[in-house]
Amino acid sequence: MRHRVFGRRLDRDANHRKALFRNLVVGLIQHSRIRTTEAKAKAVRGLMDKLISKAKQGTLHARRTLSSFLHDPSIVNQLVDGIAPTLADRTSGYTRIIRLGERRGDDSPLVKLEFVNADSVTVAPKPKSKSTKKSTKKSLVAKQATPKTRVKTPVASKITNTAHRTQSKG
Repeated sequence: MRHRVFGRRLDRDANHRKALFRNLVVGLIQHSRIRTTEAKAKAVRGLMDKLISKAKQGTLHARRTLSSFLHDPSIVNQLVDGIAPTLADRTSGYTRIIRLGERRGDDSPLVKLEFVNADSVTVAPKPKSKSTKKSTKKSLVAKQATPKTRVKTPVASKITNTAHRTQSKG
């Protein structure tokens, strides 16, 4: 019996559970809502409330404490500067769980975990990729017109090995 035993183990060891909770919290901070199982959402809800209460303090010590768990300064800044001020009027209950149904594969209950004011929470913009996927017809024609040739160069290690063999024989 689990009398007075706090927390959910989720059939994981401590390190895996901590990493799972960290990933869920970071996803929630980045996107302001995540879709997960009900057990994981209920387990991470209390942790998220504690992190937001710490972020509402806004002090350097609070930032360092959050950084020791989240490991990403941009996520900490987004939590302290973006999310915590929008939840300043609340004392607790910063997240809500909305049931979505069951997962097709194993029938586990799926939920959406989101901030209470998810619409007013600003989501950080996604970084732009360096390469652009748009290409013009001219560049496609130019790529097809130029054949790729491969130039063979002698390998330095083969040359030195044969020189070494000839010297040792004599």
